Amino acid sequence: MIADGTAEIPKAHAWDPDHLRLAVTAAGVALWAWNVDTDAFTMDEHGFELWGLPWRAEVTFEELSAHIHPSDRDRVRSAFAATRAVLGSYETDFRIMIGEEVRWISARGQGEDVGIVGRTMFGIFLDVTGRKQAEEGNELLAGEMSHRVKNLLAIASGLTAITSRTAPNTQDMARELTERLSALGRAHDLVRPLPGGQGDAALLGDLLSVLLAPYDDMGAFKGRIRVAVERMGVGESASSSTSPAASRRRKATNCSPAK
Repeated sequence: MIADGTAEIPKAHAWDPDHLRLAVTAAGVALWAWNVDTDAFTMDEHGFELWGLPWRAEVTFEELSAHIHPSDRDRVRSAFAATRAVLGSYETDFRIMIGEEVRWISARGQGEDVGIVGRTMFGIFLDVTGRKQAEEGNELLAGEMSHRVKNLLAIASGLTAITSRTAPNTQDMARELTERLSALGRAHDLVRPLPGGQGDAALLGDLLSVLLAPYDDMGAFKGRIRVAVERMGVGESASSSTSPAASRRRKATNCSPAK
């Protein structure tokens, strides 16, 4: 407190170069400077490590471009050429090749000559490989889930159509359809992969028994369905696609008796 009773305003931390360097290193940030006249790039040590290059005083933008993934190269060149016309900050993500390894790099800086000093622009490189791989994994998962949901909806639609043709009334139709959909759910539980490959693979005979159970109580086929197959696991091969359970279900429904 100050003598007059007012609260003392805390002083801002005085950042010295060592503090900034520690923060930059901890964040995995690589610093770069680009002379827009000579095309020379200067990077800190981490920048050269990020690009898989031996350290030297400077490197040209064209030399760096040679390490950019061919599919991204023209886009990155155009993006850097346009940075001075960008209003405010900019960010460009691209892939680089280090031997057989592919890394995702994010280049960030200030456009509209805001960050230019003595014909030199400044910015940072970040390794965003982990984030990009996670995004690609999420996209792949979303696509796979969409495919599986469409398959299941198609099967449910087929089951509804078949059940409507064989059931004598709405009550029987509701019961039979519920049994068939429940059997499909149990079959998917059998082939669902467990974390870390835990547990034993589902047996093909068990899978078929579950799928065909609702059809073992239908008219002329009542009590006549028997499953006899070689003892065979369907674990990995089944769980790699949506559809071992779904395909068996389709075959069963295609063979169900019609009135």
